[in-house]
Amino acid sequence: MRKSFYALSGIVKNEMDKDVRDGDAFVFANRSLSSLKILHMEYGGLVIYHMKLEKGCLYLPDFDMDEGRTELGINWTELMLIVQGIDPKKVKRSPRWISENKKHVNKSKDLEKGR
Repeated sequence: MRKSFYALSGIVKNEMDKDVRDGDAFVFANRSLSSLKILHMEYGGLVIYHMKLEKGCLYLPDFDMDEGRTELGINWTELMLIVQGIDPKKVKRSPRWISENKKHVNKSKDLEKGR
């Protein structure tokens, strides 16, 4: 996991066909899932958060790379749960108000995921 700003940005652009400047966060993990880098654009430039576990491994949501997928849409809250070692599928959430715009976005993402 030696890649830094330019190499990770190149992967985002060339292999994922995305633009890192769009505001999304891009997560990269090593094979043993003991190291994680999150690349995203802040106001002043690119930022990399790097987490290296001393013990254990990260939990990442399942998705099928055999189908050519290079991305999985999750929200920032789920990403922070993953970083803290919590499985987002096992978290019981209390009901909250969600604006109509957010409901529409979440339903669209659920349809893309086949839910």
